[in-house]
Amino acid sequence: MAGTAAAGAKGGAPGTRRVLAPLALAQFICSFAGSNMNVMINDISEDLDTTVQGVQVAITIFLLVMAALMIPGGKLTDKWGRKRCLLAGLVVYGVGAVLSAAAPGLGVLILGNSILEGVGTALLIPPVYILTTLLFTDTASRARAFGAIMAMGGIGAAAGPLIGGLITSAISWRAAFVFQALVIVVIVVLSRGITDPLPPDPARPFDTVGAVLSAAGLVLLVTGILAVDNNGWLALGLLLAGALVLAGFFAWVRGRERAGREVLLSTDLFRNRTSNLGLVTQNTQWLMLMGVSFTVAAYLQVVRGYDAIETGVIFTAATLGILASSLAAEWLARRRAQRTLIMTGFVVTIAGVAVLLPLVAWQPGAWAFAPGLLLIGLGLGVMLTPSVNVVQSCFPETRQGEISGLSRSISNLGSSLGTAVAGTILVSGLSKGAYAVAMAALAVAGLGGLTAAALLPRAGRPPVREPGGRHRHGRRSSDHAPHASTAHRWFMRSAGPAVGAVELLVQGEGRVDEGRVGERLREVPELLARGAARGRGQGQSSEYSMCRSRSAGSQYRLRQ
Repeated sequence: MAGTAAAGAKGGAPGTRRVLAPLALAQFICSFAGSNMNVMINDISEDLDTTVQGVQVAITIFLLVMAALMIPGGKLTDKWGRKRCLLAGLVVYGVGAVLSAAAPGLGVLILGNSILEGVGTALLIPPVYILTTLLFTDTASRARAFGAIMAMGGIGAAAGPLIGGLITSAISWRAAFVFQALVIVVIVVLSRGITDPLPPDPARPFDTVGAVLSAAGLVLLVTGILAVDNNGWLALGLLLAGALVLAGFFAWVRGRERAGREVLLSTDLFRNRTSNLGLVTQNTQWLMLMGVSFTVAAYLQVVRGYDAIETGVIFTAATLGILASSLAAEWLARRRAQRTLIMTGFVVTIAGVAVLLPLVAWQPGAWAFAPGLLLIGLGLGVMLTPSVNVVQSCFPETRQGEISGLSRSISNLGSSLGTAVAGTILVSGLSKGAYAVAMAALAVAGLGGLTAAALLPRAGRPPVREPGGRHRHGRRSSDHAPHASTAHRWFMRSAGPAVGAVELLVQGEGRVDEGRVGERLREVPELLARGAARGRGQGQSSEYSMCRSRSAGSQYRLRQ
């Protein structure tokens, strides 16, 4: 089955599409759970006799639990297996959804929605990204697969208000959790066709102390952000405590690494510059997505007085934008460098915020939100897929468990921070002024993400082949001069095992170091052997090679 799936990844076989369906649905339902409650704030607070701030705390705890436990969840995939973790997460999530539907008060809702659904998500999301990376091995198929998954995730986050609003208005907010439970059942049935491409390692140790320290540090950090509105000194204390706990976590990890013991998260993951920048862009993207969703939904309901359906309909513009640009991920990946796509996404998203603010201020109608939300959706959809691909492709399959957990934790921490920061500003004074400040804060965060994207290494645009073996500019691929920079970059994407040797022979963007040609050529046999060892491995893509070579500096070089 794994072999079939892998083959289908290249050819787009129906079997592979059936494997992709449950993975994409899993991302959809987790993103949906993080956003649909935004339009049910008034209904839940009235039914459970609580406050808007209480519901906001429940939403943020859900996102926080995901961020805190995603790293341990990713590590457990190596021990338990990817499919087993996926199914376990689905079961825990389903139980939480049922419990939330029957919640008599805020406490039970937090237990079911925030805790159990959060834990379930932390178990099931890392396998989604690991399996996608392992089963879809070439650049185009992986971009298509991640595009579908990120499209469903973006739709879940953006359409969550609409779907949740329709269900809440037609039936009850409790029915929205029943809907989640039913979708979980469908995913479990569809997941029967998935076969884990790698065997689990039950004997592999698990760093329990590291898991507790990392989770505690993240909890303290986000709790400190939430406390800013109530008590500044308490917030400062929590933030400092979180920083100290995380510092202790990394000291613990380094100690175990020096002793040669298994760690929860290897510090080597943070030595890759390209991956680090990609993680920053992921964090910022989800911060903006969830922050905008919470801010706009709260403003529409509390300030404008719109009901759940009206609020959800307004979000359709963002949903359509995310869907259109995410589904074009493969087409875009073939024509533009990933750095270019990520930067473009941030520019368009920030422009959307800039358009949204004056239109809403000048026009009292609901449709004043549409242009800005459409641009925000388009921008987010353009950059979600390449950001994930940049990070995942920086590491071989043996590190996918760790990097997937870290990547999803960083993204969900961004979701938590987006909701916490925007929510804190809004709860401090639900007015037009507070709304504008919250959106401006999200735009400033977007500028930080744009800066990180600009620092990503440059890469040549992939060649677009036309019938007859010709490229778009009319020459056959064999006609290109071997020293051309674009030809070198194309070669870097396809050279495979010899890429490590080529990186040492070639400097910068394709210029040969003429002063050392003779010396370098005498090293070719050894370099080819080392380059073959570097480039070998299933699922190792061209982006992995480029990422590894760029992470140590501005020039291509092989790590000894």
